[in-house]
Amino acid sequence: METITVALGARSYPIYIGSEIFDRAELYVPHFAQKKAALVTNETVAPLYLDRLSNALRAAGVDVVPIVLPDGERHKNWQTLNSIYDSLLRNRCERKTTIVALGGGVVGDLGGFAAASFLRGVPFIQVPTTLLAQVDSSVGGKTGINHPLGKNMIGAFYQPKAVIADISTLNSLPDRELSAGLAEVIKYGLIRDLPFFEWLEQHMEKLLAREPQALAYAVRRSCENKAEVVGADEREEGERALLNLGHTFGHAIETAGNYERWLHGEAVALGTVLAARLSVAVAQMHPSLVARIESLLRAAKLPVDPPALGAERYIKLMSNDKKVEQGKMRFVTLNDIGASSVGFVELSTLIRLFDQSDRTT
Repeated sequence: METITVALGARSYPIYIGSEIFDRAELYVPHFAQKKAALVTNETVAPLYLDRLSNALRAAGVDVVPIVLPDGERHKNWQTLNSIYDSLLRNRCERKTTIVALGGGVVGDLGGFAAASFLRGVPFIQVPTTLLAQVDSSVGGKTGINHPLGKNMIGAFYQPKAVIADISTLNSLPDRELSAGLAEVIKYGLIRDLPFFEWLEQHMEKLLAREPQALAYAVRRSCENKAEVVGADEREEGERALLNLGHTFGHAIETAGNYERWLHGEAVALGTVLAARLSVAVAQMHPSLVARIESLLRAAKLPVDPPALGAERYIKLMSNDKKVEQGKMRFVTLNDIGASSVGFVELSTLIRLFDQSDRTT
């Protein structure tokens, strides 16, 4: 097991990365304020891991309240969040009761937002069971729910007490979910880590084959990158915005598909393609790098042909994104692989981008 620290002063916390560690009670109990925990998971993950973790915690003297949610991005909404509150209140959970989120990004976002808001804040531990959650959504304290008009528009920054990333849980992922997580892994190489991007180009087959050493390195290096960025800019006032590469486009694509057509990572991959094309226009990135980026995304079994929604539809959807400032849209662009920046983009440039993209799709 390896440990990475997210350095945030009094809110610092460890990320434990290893195999067969998610039910090690000694990783949890030191972070509990009282020996009571609400385990939030979903209908897919519960049959795989809920009993095992519950039994381990109960053996350590912890009172466990299981809360099982419906699975899927379409359920990341107010109604599901309210069902968590219902369970917490019925089971008389207190301010020192810890919420443990066992599952992927949706479970983590819902569990984290519930922790941030229930009784004005209770302790929280992330136990991500998908690649996407292990390398991205479980780290950094972003929590929230979707709204029909936009993704993650309601939420809070709320840091966990710990993150327990068990590589062995990735063996239960469908191939499509594994690939979706690789979109966020590739992102770190693109925005700030050229050697990692080159490593991914050389080791993608091993990652898709779920070779344990390759997966462990990819998770560790991704978490190291995110921990460094979050430690320097917790609330996205500067450098942390770079983590949004492809996400403004991707969130629009997800919303257009009613959170059902595309997995989050697939939408990010499609958004990354658009961001790469935009980078040629506004950041002077060499055009040949677009093909190189698309090649790695294809190797990861990710889609690379953005849907032809039309410029008007894209712009309307993106206008509700959190990255809009004073009515202007900010985008992460690439100067090169491993070098990125954030800036405003003219509406006319976006219209040309979407028109050209629709013609090539």
